[in-house]
Amino acid sequence: MKIKNQAMLITYSDSLGKNLKDLKKVLEGPLKDVVGGIHILPFFPSSGDRGFAPMDYTKVDPAFGDWSDIEALSKDYYLMFDFMINHISAKSPYFLDFLEKKDESAYADLFIRYKNFWPNGEPTQEDVDLIYKRKPRAPYRIATFADGSEEKVWCTFDEQQIDLDVTTETTRRFIQENLEQLAEHGASIIRLDAFAYANKKIGTNCFFVEPDIWEMLHFPRQLLAPKDVEILPEIHEHYTIQQKIAEQDYYVYDFALPMLVLHALYSGHVNRLVHWMEICPRKQFTTLDTHDGIGVVDVKDLLTDEETEETREALYAQGANVKKIYSTEAYNNLDIYQINCTYYSALGNNDQAYLLARVLQCFAPGIPQIYYVGLLAGENDIELLESSKEGRNINRHYYDLEEIEQEVQRPVVQSLFKLLKFRNTSPAFDGEFSVKMLDETSMEIFWNNQDAGVSARLTANLKEKSFEIVEIEEGKMTIIEL
Repeated sequence: MKIKNQAMLITYSDSLGKNLKDLKKVLEGPLKDVVGGIHILPFFPSSGDRGFAPMDYTKVDPAFGDWSDIEALSKDYYLMFDFMINHISAKSPYFLDFLEKKDESAYADLFIRYKNFWPNGEPTQEDVDLIYKRKPRAPYRIATFADGSEEKVWCTFDEQQIDLDVTTETTRRFIQENLEQLAEHGASIIRLDAFAYANKKIGTNCFFVEPDIWEMLHFPRQLLAPKDVEILPEIHEHYTIQQKIAEQDYYVYDFALPMLVLHALYSGHVNRLVHWMEICPRKQFTTLDTHDGIGVVDVKDLLTDEETEETREALYAQGANVKKIYSTEAYNNLDIYQINCTYYSALGNNDQAYLLARVLQCFAPGIPQIYYVGLLAGENDIELLESSKEGRNINRHYYDLEEIEQEVQRPVVQSLFKLLKFRNTSPAFDGEFSVKMLDETSMEIFWNNQDAGVSARLTANLKEKSFEIVEIEEGKMTIIEL
């Protein structure tokens, strides 16, 4: 199925009910017509990081279901799957075979061995300092082979996530085979996780290494284009990177929007948000929340450093049940540039402020993605956070079917559903976009589809947290009540 200009749900296979069959029930019941697409977070057998250390892309984790469950969803929704282009599980058959057979393994070339990569088998301190890394040391783990020997292999993230050498024929074949079979199972778009880390080159920071990274982007596109499957590189960094990729006609993420909307709602000032909407890519997926924290690095130079700090401090002051420690090493947080909090709790569990945030997202350029906790206006799950000591679990509540039935009755959730149904069905959003600042605290967004004779206008006052949505069809104005 081709991508539709309709809201996309982001969810794990076992977050709305226990498995994929439960998820289908929820989508056909309480969530009927609310979303047009689903990003099903990694559903493969995995050895860590909630699915992001995949062992085998040819299988669905039996705890969630099987391929028939995925394919059943693909008949009614456009689907996004994940492909971890940077790494594979330490418990994958590929890495285990490498540990068993070492140089004789058919998969030896899948991995980056320090002894082959660095001129003297080790990076210099200067090399290490240069690398854009997620650890306070060189990115490696020790591989212990069956013969008792040991060597270092590149490992950017968790010990369970072994980096792939994307330059070798073995890895290219691995990427091709897996992407093609994911396309066969109903993917409309494949998200390339941790994409900017994939290329490593001595003398660089090993992050979004140009020009190599462009070839790395074109390779999967060429494979998937004949199958009508798109790709979406996942990168948290300076907004200009997303603009560069968008210029090549790829889909990108709008990871700047979450902090910019918070800044506008906390401060009451619309200037930064309006500026971003004027210059942001149009072919994009917008987010306010994902399975990770709220990104801070993405608004560098869109907010001043002072405004970013003020927004961060306001989140801790005005947010509900959120503390700075939840985004630190004490809660296993690798990324100092992300804040662990649900978006609803970031806005103090305030229904009106939260609804306005979602209205702004739905009117922004791009296709809105809404994380399952956000779809149910979920609060911070302190119980899960404390029991797991995993910071990101604050925003990873498990909903059972009964709880979902209760949550969807809340007025804020009902209003959000009305908003998403309007966003999914109004032809206005297939038209031309424009935005303007009315005064320091107010803005107007206008979508005009001349061909269909339909337009939609949002007028919002960020200080008062008030807004009005109007749809105009053949001169007749209708106020959209949420």
